[in-house]
Amino acid sequence: MQEEQKPLTNHLEELRKRLMIAGGCWLASFLLLLNMSAKLFRWLSAPLQEVLPPGSSLVFLSATEPVFTHFTVTAVAALIVSLPVMLWQLWAFLASALYRQKRRLGLAFVLSSCFCFLSGAWLGFNYIFPVIFKVLIRMGSGSGELDAMLSMGSYLSLALKMMLAFGMVCELPVLMILLARLGLVDRRWFVAQRKYMLIVGFTFGAIITPGPDVLSQCSIAIPFVILYEVGILGCGFFARGQRPKGE
Repeated sequence: MQEEQKPLTNHLEELRKRLMIAGGCWLASFLLLLNMSAKLFRWLSAPLQEVLPPGSSLVFLSATEPVFTHFTVTAVAALIVSLPVMLWQLWAFLASALYRQKRRLGLAFVLSSCFCFLSGAWLGFNYIFPVIFKVLIRMGSGSGELDAMLSMGSYLSLALKMMLAFGMVCELPVLMILLARLGLVDRRWFVAQRKYMLIVGFTFGAIITPGPDVLSQCSIAIPFVILYEVGILGCGFFARGQRPKGE
């Protein structure tokens, strides 16, 4: 049985409390990690440094670029560290609108979301980044007439965008299973959308990747398509017997 609906002011007050907790956790993480920003950037730029031609290195184009780059690295690292708390606060806020038995999904949602996002970002960073950057650097400097000289700010923007993309792609099965468990859709609906998701995967890969080459596009699109199939299997296994609302 669903609990009595709360007034709008109560929901707004609860939302404010959840945002303050999530924001406070992020701020504390940011302050703790601020002194490590240089190490974090060296680690993040390692895939590019390994494939740069001899004598090439990252540069900065303005006096403020290193400062903003290190602040951005720290902010993103703090976001990752505080991600479990943020996801839990999000679930705690949304759970008030769910039936009591559906609220038990909270812990599984938080843990699986964090694991899949971090796994996707880690796999992309360690195995896909070096290949993509190697191809792009060779395309630019292969003729010998041009030297690679990338700015640290532009590299950071590209690296974070791609890590976010890989993390989001790996979240796909979790989102699909969660929607099925909540009774919003079912496995049959996802199967019916399969042909459209194939187009979505390759379109997303073309938009998010840095170069026009097929390799970069497929590095996102192929995992997207594979994980969509994993999500369909997961819906059949974890959401068996669930029916969309209204059926």
